[in-house]
Amino acid sequence: MAPSSPAPSTRVYRVAGMTCEHCVLSVTEEVARVDGVDAVDAELADGSVRVTGEGFSDADVAAAVAAAGYEVLR
Repeated sequence: MAPSSPAPSTRVYRVAGMTCEHCVLSVTEEVARVDGVDAVDAELADGSVRVTGEGFSDADVAAAVAAAGYEVLR
């Protein structure tokens, strides 16, 4: 029997400055490039970004959000 992979985890981040659909698209595209990220769902209404995958870190996601021009709120 093959060893099982860890189950993907989902984390939610609050992002400052997303004010339009272009913002959402920029954040989604950058975060999706992070190694280990399988899915990204950014919501304009509440400024949240839901990230699902395994092996990614909070620092990796924050760096990707910063690369898109926004900031993860702590």
